[in-house]
Amino acid sequence: MKRFCDSHHCTKVILMNFVIYLFIYLCFRVSVLPPTHVGTKVHFKLILLNTKLTTLPCFLLPVDKITDETQAKQFLAEYNSTAETVWNAYTEASWAYNTNINEQNKQIMLEKNLEMANHTKTYGLESRKYDTTDFQDPSVKRILKKLSDLERAVLPDAELKEYNNLLASMETTYSVAKVCRDENTCLPLDPDLNKIMAESRDYDELLFAWQGWRNASGRELRQSYERYVELANLAARSNGHIDNGAFWRSLYETPTFEKDLEALWKNLEPLYLNLHTYVRRALFKKYGAKRINLKGPIPAHLLGNMWSQTWSSIMDLVMPYPDATQIDVTQAMIANGWNARRMFNESERFFTSLGLMAMPDEFWQKSMLEKPTDREVVCHASAWDFYNRKDFRIKQCTVVNMDDLITVHHEMGHVQYFLQYKEQPISFRDGANPGFHEAIGDVLALSVSTPKHLHSIGLLDKSTINFLMSIALDKIAFLPFGYLMDQWRWKVFDGRIPSSEYNKEWWNLRLKYQGLCPPVTRTEEDFDPGAKFHIPANVPYIRYFVSFVIQFQFHKALCEAAGHTGPLHNCDIYESKKAGKLLGDVMKLGYSKPWPEAMAMITGQPEMSVQPLMEYFQPLITWLEQENKNNGDILGWPEYSWMPSTTESDFLTLAFLYCRYCSGGGGQLSRLFGLEYRPSCSYSWPVGPPGTRYRSPARYHLLGLQIQKIQTPTEQIHLSSGAQIAVFIQHFGYRFKCPCVFFFPFFLTTKENNPPLFECHVYLLIIFGQICLTMQMKADL
Repeated sequence: MKRFCDSHHCTKVILMNFVIYLFIYLCFRVSVLPPTHVGTKVHFKLILLNTKLTTLPCFLLPVDKITDETQAKQFLAEYNSTAETVWNAYTEASWAYNTNINEQNKQIMLEKNLEMANHTKTYGLESRKYDTTDFQDPSVKRILKKLSDLERAVLPDAELKEYNNLLASMETTYSVAKVCRDENTCLPLDPDLNKIMAESRDYDELLFAWQGWRNASGRELRQSYERYVELANLAARSNGHIDNGAFWRSLYETPTFEKDLEALWKNLEPLYLNLHTYVRRALFKKYGAKRINLKGPIPAHLLGNMWSQTWSSIMDLVMPYPDATQIDVTQAMIANGWNARRMFNESERFFTSLGLMAMPDEFWQKSMLEKPTDREVVCHASAWDFYNRKDFRIKQCTVVNMDDLITVHHEMGHVQYFLQYKEQPISFRDGANPGFHEAIGDVLALSVSTPKHLHSIGLLDKSTINFLMSIALDKIAFLPFGYLMDQWRWKVFDGRIPSSEYNKEWWNLRLKYQGLCPPVTRTEEDFDPGAKFHIPANVPYIRYFVSFVIQFQFHKALCEAAGHTGPLHNCDIYESKKAGKLLGDVMKLGYSKPWPEAMAMITGQPEMSVQPLMEYFQPLITWLEQENKNNGDILGWPEYSWMPSTTESDFLTLAFLYCRYCSGGGGQLSRLFGLEYRPSCSYSWPVGPPGTRYRSPARYHLLGLQIQKIQTPTEQIHLSSGAQIAVFIQHFGYRFKCPCVFFFPFFLTTKENNPPLFECHVYLLIIFGQICLTMQMKADL
């Protein structure tokens, strides 16, 4: 059959089909229609001509469909064998890059990505030729349907290369970002900044890490992300989806998916509010009224995690009964000489105790279980299937602590899933839905976290005191974050959030769902979503929200299979072969069945439900409600516009004066002007030409109002001419042992752009200097 119009009547066909397409567009408001079938043997395929201005039809021609099921099976067998080779080659290249970030590895990875895209496009277009209406094998129909969505491979070559380069560039920027204390001390996210966020209780040090990371990572990605959104939407629409968010949601094969998620969240919200309220009061006791408002949102840097997604690291601040045995077994692990390999061995032992598979030799030989010291790597923990049915690996910069022990079980859960469905056709080597894959390892972690299991492996005395709180800080605190991440992206993809409001709407969602506020003012120059790995890495996130719900459904079903009696939170399925068989049977299905069928296999019912989660935490729910009532606390954050008193100001011209005596005493002038005296905030800087970059972590209290200007090395400003004079005088003061030292940061002001204000600043400097010297002389008398 001819594929293109003959020139002598092409114009007539173009005009005719333009009218048809315009009618379709006005009726359905879509720009691209995917190939469809309506139950007949001859179908019409709308062929589109892409231009920079719009998308126009070139012609409408009948396309014969293939109805031979045997031919379809032969086609799929060929696809399966070739896909294993192509996907393996790409995965090897991607592994090489992720475990050794350099330009050569990046280029090889991009080349293999294009090869994989061409393979997907070739077989995907071919799969669209089949009419599956009368096919008897549901697996054949399911695979052909999945193949017909070409995903990014549908993009023209130039756009596909740009898309792949954008993703690689964004992930690299994120992975190599560092925050510098000075020219010689720069801290990566893993392990240094994460360690600060987890262990420090110093408000300002936490702010340094929190703000510095966002300046070094997210802010650098904003422009790239805007272009990524355009290309992702182009690919999705070319595959027949309204936008990329609609494509992501389609993977769950549930028309009511968004409404179902909203209903789940509404049922979970009261529990989160009670936890939030209790934690807020504990932070109030630690940091005081200037930093915590008992009716407002919580500053986002105080919860023990760079993204406030889990709060388990602040267990020491919120523990209900501090004198009781703690659940965190980090110190016991260290004392017993645990290392990364031991942690993975213990996880493997749990799986095999259930009758599930041990890790193959390739896993131990080829995995990256610790962070190397000789090269840059992507430290974000991940599990890898190399599509040859024998090579499976984990990449993790493991640290010996309880949090990473849980992460190890999570990643090993992914690998166990790979092992169980490895004999499926390659199109079915995936979870029943994305949330299933995330839930498997976490289900086992629920057993691993119980005091009973920790005692059995020699890490904890028999005690359940504080146990549910420790789990809630991980599981319940995460829920709104897991929900809002893709709420934000879905709205970005469909245009409800324009690029000019990326950061504003990010923080609106974090306030709405999490009750958090930024500790310093944020603007549209910032791109705080990009400071979370899954944003630049293009990983959908709603899977984790789904996982955190259904893992409790799985846990209850497995506990029943194991014959557990008693409270659900005490259940440990370790060594239960019946529970292991039930879990293994579900994992073996992979993606071969719709997820409600897999859910029904393990739980007896096809829907997602919060009931097992609520049952698990019921003792804590009762305790939190009573505790918050006893304290007279209000749930939620009615004073939603509140921010901590230490705020950043880049737009006000502020004069700070700091006077200190060389003898180490003093502070009279500070007290006169209402300044809080902080000797640790004095610095001597070299003087350079106008435009030289300076760093100032100085903090002051001016006239009872605490004002802060923090400049991390990644947020350096160009000092104006007025500031240069101030810096010179301060440097002069230190060099010649002058008893008074001054620093006036003048922002947005130079002699050139605002002469009157510049002169005013100079006069203020002189006046304050005279006052300080006068008071110094009086003090000396």
